[in-house]
Amino acid sequence: MLEHPFNTELAAGTLSRQRFQFYLAQDSRYLIGFGRALAVAAARAPEPDAVAFFAGAAREAVVVERALHEGYFERFGLSEADLDAIETSPTCLGYTSYLLAVSATGSYGELVAALLPCFWVYQHVGSHILAGQEPGADNPYQAWIDTYADDDFAAAVRSCQEAADRAAEVADGATRQRMLAAFTRASEYEWLFWDSAYRLEEWPTRQLTSRFPPS
Repeated sequence: MLEHPFNTELAAGTLSRQRFQFYLAQDSRYLIGFGRALAVAAARAPEPDAVAFFAGAAREAVVVERALHEGYFERFGLSEADLDAIETSPTCLGYTSYLLAVSATGSYGELVAALLPCFWVYQHVGSHILAGQEPGADNPYQAWIDTYADDDFAAAVRSCQEAADRAAEVADGATRQRMLAAFTRASEYEWLFWDSAYRLEEWPTRQLTSRFPPS
């Protein structure tokens, strides 16, 4: 993931405005589904600490991170009309649908395992970029980098890791295998999310509808 062009160009400050706008549009929609999945995890968590963490994370996902995005919307000239004109991508829909499906049909351990990559991957990427920056670097995406490289976000990552570890400790072998599968699939979706933003992913039928507009 560190070597994906989206992240290397973001680190260099050369990622195109169009690609970042597309990413923001998709992420603002993803956060709603992610927040709902976190709320389900809070409701199903067996320990008070995990209840508090997931409930707080659900609020953070919807309120705090969207505030960051809205700041970028203004900075990069992305209006509500522009946002509405960007269709939800196949990858964004697939990822959010997957998390909500695990919320509805999977065990608590599977759900936590599916939620963990969003925390862990972003912290890993943000910290890697920040560590490689020159002092005083002028990067238009610095606020994004700082958000995912700071100590508060690292603490959230550790809390989710600890919840996953506790769930695995009391799970049987089959459940642990499903937890691993959920973690792997969500990690794959994280890579696909950046890749889809870099490619400005469209639905296959988009070309057909543009060629044959409704009369």
